[in-house]
Amino acid sequence: MADAPAVIRTAVRVEGTVQGVGFRPFVYSLATGLGLTGVVGNDVDGVFVEVEGSPPSVRLFLRRLETDAPALARIERVTVTRLPPQGAETFAITASTAGGRRTTLVAADAATCADCLRELRDPADRRFGYPFVNCTNCGPRFTIVRDVPYDRPFTTMAGFGMCEQCAAEYRDPSDRRYHAQPVCCPACGPRLVLLGAAGNAPACGSPLDAAAALLREGRIVAIKGLGGYHLAADAACEPAVAALRARKHREDKPFAVLAASLRQARSLSTLDRAAADLLTSRARPIVLLPRLSGARVAASVAPGNRELGIMLPYTPLHHLLAAAVAAPIVLTSGNTSDEPIAYQDGDALSRLGPIADALLTHDRAIHIRTDDSVARTFRGRPMVLRRSRGYVPEPIVVPGEFRRHVLACGAELKNTFCLAKDKHAFVSHHIGDLENAETLVSFREGIGHFRKLFDIDPEVVAYDLHPEYLSTKYALDLDDVDLVAVQHHHAHIAACLADNGWPGRGGDRVIGVAFDGTGFGTDGTIWGGEFLIADYAGFERAGHFAPVAMPGGAAAIREPWRMAAAYLDAAGTGPAGTGPACLDADLLGGVRDRNARRWPAVVAMARRRVNAPLTSSAGRLFDAVASLLGVRDTVSYEGQAAIELEQLADPGETGSYAAGVEPGLCRPSAPFVVRGADLVRAVVDDLAAGVPRPVIAARFHNGVAGVTEAGCRLLRERHGLTTVALSGGVFQNMLLLHQVVGRLQARGFTVLVHSRVPCNDGGISLGQAVVAAAREFVPAARG
Repeated sequence: MADAPAVIRTAVRVEGTVQGVGFRPFVYSLATGLGLTGVVGNDVDGVFVEVEGSPPSVRLFLRRLETDAPALARIERVTVTRLPPQGAETFAITASTAGGRRTTLVAADAATCADCLRELRDPADRRFGYPFVNCTNCGPRFTIVRDVPYDRPFTTMAGFGMCEQCAAEYRDPSDRRYHAQPVCCPACGPRLVLLGAAGNAPACGSPLDAAAALLREGRIVAIKGLGGYHLAADAACEPAVAALRARKHREDKPFAVLAASLRQARSLSTLDRAAADLLTSRARPIVLLPRLSGARVAASVAPGNRELGIMLPYTPLHHLLAAAVAAPIVLTSGNTSDEPIAYQDGDALSRLGPIADALLTHDRAIHIRTDDSVARTFRGRPMVLRRSRGYVPEPIVVPGEFRRHVLACGAELKNTFCLAKDKHAFVSHHIGDLENAETLVSFREGIGHFRKLFDIDPEVVAYDLHPEYLSTKYALDLDDVDLVAVQHHHAHIAACLADNGWPGRGGDRVIGVAFDGTGFGTDGTIWGGEFLIADYAGFERAGHFAPVAMPGGAAAIREPWRMAAAYLDAAGTGPAGTGPACLDADLLGGVRDRNARRWPAVVAMARRRVNAPLTSSAGRLFDAVASLLGVRDTVSYEGQAAIELEQLADPGETGSYAAGVEPGLCRPSAPFVVRGADLVRAVVDDLAAGVPRPVIAARFHNGVAGVTEAGCRLLRERHGLTTVALSGGVFQNMLLLHQVVGRLQARGFTVLVHSRVPCNDGGISLGQAVVAAAREFVPAARG
């Protein structure tokens, strides 16, 4: 038998998020520590390595390459190939190469690491108090990268020449700042400046100390963060928060609060282990948490809400500012209502000058606008509600593969787009509502940026059925692509399946429950209370809430009392033709009186189907009940009435309303229909009986959970399916979600819920992408 070789050489290809995360110095230290020689470098595919040495040392290297990888690295695949030994004497890190087809991944922005925080707080360190301290384990990534490979010349740090000390760290493979592209210090890096609302720099010492003083005085300060500007105010100062709300034209939607530490966060909210882990994760999202009754925050921070959106500092600047103010700070997007967040300095001064008393800014450019992410926990798991800074552009790895390059254009509200190839779906940062020119520009620019970063040239473009969505119109204007139209609620369920890694083999169908506000149905009506039998490739509508008129169309979304009128009429009319016979106006909480002038016309509109499209929407049913209970007749942001109805509900109430479920009338397999008006009738009866409104709200929620369970059980009987996927914005309602999941699991169902992508329309683009990949690509007809 031949003797084992004394020396072997092995080529290693590492794919995944392995650039800009300290992977090459990690490999260097690992290899040299094991006495190996060879080379490591970056290219468009990721990291390439060649190691040479004794077989046991090479085997240990390959094992520790994956087990000991840097915290920010995400290894997806390691490929090993044997090479002939070359007799190398050293181990070296080579320069990056940029040519060829790109498959490397770009890391998301990461919160400041513990090592950098120690330097930030150490008076003896040369980076003491420097608001741009970073290393290979933390700092800006996606928001500053212009191109790949991720090297300094391709970032917005290109214009900052390194001083000798920073350059020495950057070149030293044993230093944690080796090839940290944003590396800098006070001598060579970006600098803070405090500007007045008119753009002048006031005479002062430290810009940060001056900004903190303004906040303590009850003033409003715009602050340049990682992905855009924030507007800040003292969270405990009611005049300051009320002024911010008035100037920003944000009437009711809650503000996020920056807490300096977990300890400060615990003074504001109830925190379990899962929530603490999410708050302190490297993504640092805003986390929705139960509000403590004695929390010292102004009433205007989150009016009428039992929760607070809390975040911890994720940049050195945030850490320094929070420490200087020594109190929780409102930190909300730098914009006025419905506008994109400001991220370019001139635009910020123009748009935020009328809102803020001063701007704390700096000279490091933001390349891509990125809002804060928003999340919560559900049964110990993260549940992302807005996926943006800290998560994007890390891909969703799908169970199969995209055989062709795909662009999915997403929905109209909470828009994201998705570009996909191979096994990766790159869901974009939060774009927002495609309702104005600037947001549409962000949508177009974002697609262009992702195409360049990930070398994706779309061959297939997926879009929503709604002909008036701007995302749909964008798709239909593209040339030389195959078009795939995807029904809105099918996309919701497909997104939930992809989020959960559902295998998608032939015949692997699920019961999909998609509850949301609106979505264009295949029959031309507005869907939103749907029970589907679905897989990635297709679906059938197996059940739905009974359609009710939406008087005034979109006006019924802005004015929930219109849905109350329509549902009252559907629930059974009295002699006056304006509501159930058993109910007088006093028992409606004043909804009819409050809208008396327009009430008869709206009821007539609903009956005649004049500007009153039919909808099966669960969201509109929640709106109707919210108005009936005097919660909200008009809304200032999407979903407000339903959110406040959830807040009203008594969580200890176990009573429930019933609603009829009518089986298909034409054939056994026809869609069943849930009589939502039965729930409204039960609400009305309890109002007449004087039942407290919190109890009624809870019984309504429990009733919706009950009919959801009933619908799923009926479909299990018909189709033999035992897995249920829940999606759509209505399932952001925690009271409902806990009830539905608990009931279904108790009945033996496996229940899939969202975690990594939003259940709301922010997840639609992922669903569209995987549906397009699963179908035969037959070009759609152009409008």
